Amino acid sequence: MEIGAIIPAFNAGIGIASVIKELKSHVGNKIIVVNDGSTDGTATYALKENVIVLSHKHNRGKGAALRTGFSKAIELNWDAVITLDADGQHNPIFVPYFIGRYKETGADIIIGSRMCNLKSMPPHRILSNRITSKILSWRIGQKIIDSQCGYRLISIDVLNEIELLTSHYDTESEIIIRSGLAGFRIDFVDIETIYNNEASSINLVLDTMRFIKLYWSSFFIKY
Repeated sequence: MEIGAIIPAFNAGIGIASVIKELKSHVGNKIIVVNDGSTDGTATYALKENVIVLSHKHNRGKGAALRTGFSKAIELNWDAVITLDADGQHNPIFVPYFIGRYKETGADIIIGSRMCNLKSMPPHRILSNRITSKILSWRIGQKIIDSQCGYRLISIDVLNEIELLTSHYDTESEIIIRSGLAGFRIDFVDIETIYNNEASSINLVLDTMRFIKLYWSSFFIKY
């Protein structure tokens, strides 16, 4: 079974090298780094680790970076992809947990759940996560525990079936909506909650509006 990893990266700096090194022990060199218009040498650091590096000339958003990575994974004929962030918030040590859950349950998407340990998660993130998770659960008819975690395993069958149109943080919700409405099964695996001191790149107003727009447009999706 060919399972590779996709890392969307924007100004991740030299830190991306350590993420790649840890990840290699689980997926080998089957790693795609999508450099989303970084200006700090992110692509150079990633290339030194002998992995696939795809670059956007300008910053286009996390969702656009994921979509670029998904297209490459389909081209490489992988069976599934694992998506994780470049900033160290997603510990590669959990990769075997995702793969094990995938093989055990046969679910099409496995999402990391941080809800078992919320001590380090900011209160506003807990609240927004619970609200969006309940809304998405109702929309697709499956229980969604942690809708905002980007640490995921996604079957290539899902990526071949659904068409993603968003380009920012709303892409992660779009994946849940479109795959759920298409009849794909979503499951979860517990992971640790890691929040570093760096400022979040999420724009509360803009990204909330994007989520509302996405949710409203989902009622016009047909499968």
